[in-house]
Amino acid sequence: MKDRGRRLHGIEILGIAVLASALALTTARAIGIEDVVDGGNTYAWQEVALPGTICGNGSQYRFYVYDSPTSNNMLMLFEGGGACWDYDTCSGRAGILGAAHPNGIPANYIQEFQPKYVSPLLNGADPGIPLRAKKDLATKGYDMVYMPYCTGDVHIGNAVVTYSDPTGANPPLTWRHNGYNNTIAALNHLRTRFPSINKLLVTGFSAGGVASHAGYYFARRTLLPAKGYMLNDSGPTFPAPNATYKSRPLHDLIKVTWNLPSVYGLLPATFNANDLGTMTDMLAREFPNDQLAYTGYSSDYNFSRFSYERFYPNMTQANVLAYWRADQTNFINKMKTYPRFSYHVPWHRPINASHCSSIITLIGSHSCPTVRKKKGFEIFELPWSQTWKCPSGNVPFDTFLTNWLNNNQVIRAVEPENNFNNEDPGMSIVAPLINDALDG
Repeated sequence: MKDRGRRLHGIEILGIAVLASALALTTARAIGIEDVVDGGNTYAWQEVALPGTICGNGSQYRFYVYDSPTSNNMLMLFEGGGACWDYDTCSGRAGILGAAHPNGIPANYIQEFQPKYVSPLLNGADPGIPLRAKKDLATKGYDMVYMPYCTGDVHIGNAVVTYSDPTGANPPLTWRHNGYNNTIAALNHLRTRFPSINKLLVTGFSAGGVASHAGYYFARRTLLPAKGYMLNDSGPTFPAPNATYKSRPLHDLIKVTWNLPSVYGLLPATFNANDLGTMTDMLAREFPNDQLAYTGYSSDYNFSRFSYERFYPNMTQANVLAYWRADQTNFINKMKTYPRFSYHVPWHRPINASHCSSIITLIGSHSCPTVRKKKGFEIFELPWSQTWKCPSGNVPFDTFLTNWLNNNQVIRAVEPENNFNNEDPGMSIVAPLINDALDG
């Protein structure tokens, strides 16, 4: 555990403690992420509002483009933010278990918190914290495309649905699951704007991770890059060929509600419309030379709630995570069958309920396939609060990204159950501050 860039020791912990003390004086107001990390992009963004592109509430859809003067590599990032399929989840009444931006995307949205701070990949750097410097990532200098999310359909739906308020207090809500049309319109615009792309990295987090997986075929075929890369952060399309698979009820619901068969019909025969999980097979078979990858925590208690809580009675957190881990194992076993599919699967981190590896900061997003409890005299190794050890050495997420994106390596790391991040003294200070900022 000697990777200083991924662990917080000594004077670094002191620096964070000073920050924590300073922020304690301002707890009467919400902590802003700018108070916690040295991050945020300052690109000269262009806002693009194409005719016919709309949000769920019918307002204008907007996305954002930065044309780097030094690169013809492109990162296209799909924003996350839940999903919806009824009145409560589409109207905003369901809160975190509904869809983001029920009131649409405001003008100049790119300067708000989420697009400015949420993605180190988009910003080209893992942000700094006191006495821990900002670190450039493999995506630094790329052309950037930011796709906000306001349709509740993981950027891929194709339906207009009227949802009734179950309480009867409000009139019916007409919701436009227009994600597919927005995505295709944006891709066609980008094809004209960027006729020559070297590396294309399609990525996204949470619902945007699903979009990267489900939309990669269309992006790859439209933008025609020299080299293609897909990185799905915490939006897995789990295999679910029949009702014995725990994700099947969710898949059946969104298939009908979002009119997904209208989109499936545009995909090649390597995709089986009876099983959303065959999206993985289709991508690997259609693009056998592309670099494809998934990252996500085995203890993700956000996406997992969307997957199971509505569909199974009396679900506890333990039940939800047991279902998630079984489905994730099936997903990993499927990826293993394809030679160009990488995966980076940490166990847990106490930031954002272990949801998403590549948001806000990469602290705690390492994966150690050999992590275990300390033995014998190892318990005297510093820090003494840490009872876990990684004999093989951690795979930090930024290292995974560099080796996968720059060096075209296939990397496969799955971390077994452990409590390393909860015992990390630096994480115990950083995580509450970041979670407060996210909640605020």
